[in-house]
Amino acid sequence: MFVRRIVTGAALAALMTVSACKYEDLAPENAPLPPDLVRAINANHMGVNSPILVRLFKEESNLEIWKQKTDGTYALLKTYPICAWSGKLGPKKKEGDRQAPEGFYTVTPAQLNPKSSYHLAINMGYPNAYDRVNGRTGKHLMIHGSCNSSGCYAMDDEQVQEIYSLARYSFDGGQRAFQIQAYPFRMTPKNMARHKNSEHYAFWQMLKKGSDYFETTHRPPNVGVCERGYIFDQTAETVAGLSPAGPCPAVELPQVVAAKYQSDEAKAQEIAARMAPSEFATSTTFSYRTGQPITAEAYAQEQHRREGYDRDGKRIGPKGGSVFSLFE
Repeated sequence: MFVRRIVTGAALAALMTVSACKYEDLAPENAPLPPDLVRAINANHMGVNSPILVRLFKEESNLEIWKQKTDGTYALLKTYPICAWSGKLGPKKKEGDRQAPEGFYTVTPAQLNPKSSYHLAINMGYPNAYDRVNGRTGKHLMIHGSCNSSGCYAMDDEQVQEIYSLARYSFDGGQRAFQIQAYPFRMTPKNMARHKNSEHYAFWQMLKKGSDYFETTHRPPNVGVCERGYIFDQTAETVAGLSPAGPCPAVELPQVVAAKYQSDEAKAQEIAARMAPSEFATSTTFSYRTGQPITAEAYAQEQHRREGYDRDGKRIGPKGGSVFSLFE
């Protein structure tokens, strides 16, 4: 009994020492996946090292991780509430506009940054071919920690630790690159109707074709750029050979995808026809001069931050939870 008490006391002392550490101190860039996430992966017929795909939704402030199942399709593994994103709905156009990107991006192993000042970071790959051919500028657009954004998608440190590990495991399993789909909102007929009057509506209609492809097939579309626009679901060889400013090949979406796109477009028009003027979304009017220090008022307006974090991205109050959850 005496020996048992000593062992128990030593274990509790160790746990109390651990509790004084931050989670990120315990789990650097080479950290294993949390046990509960591994259980979810196994329960969903996925592999720990199977490929991933990321979807981002600004208006809902959600980041989704999808993972490939044994049948080759992708299923939703986990949804993370984004901690902060800056700007307003619409694509990033120029360096310094503090807009978070929208579009289709590709991440390779070289884009993982374990030495980021914001705990860990994943470079989204902005500007891509679409952005460059349309004269858009900017660099270092990331998914990172710290809950503070200047054009990035900021997560809290625990979240980015998990997301980073999922990416690393997928690369360890042989995935050469994963796709990020960044949207202004979930591309439902109701949301399309609400945003019908936006200056970005035609751009969002284009993104919706890629969204519909993934929603319908649960497989990442092959994404190409031609005639300064995105095209989807051509062969990998076809999209790789396209000139972003050159002519597009004959494009035909799979019938099931085209049917969804056309049906949703009709529904959006029906919904919009019944809406009162006050029901349509309006764009925020905040503005600041690119390259100039942002005022506190403008910063507060454009920083879509989850409650519980201050301007510096620091957690306000206790983090909650139990240290014992780290050892499940």
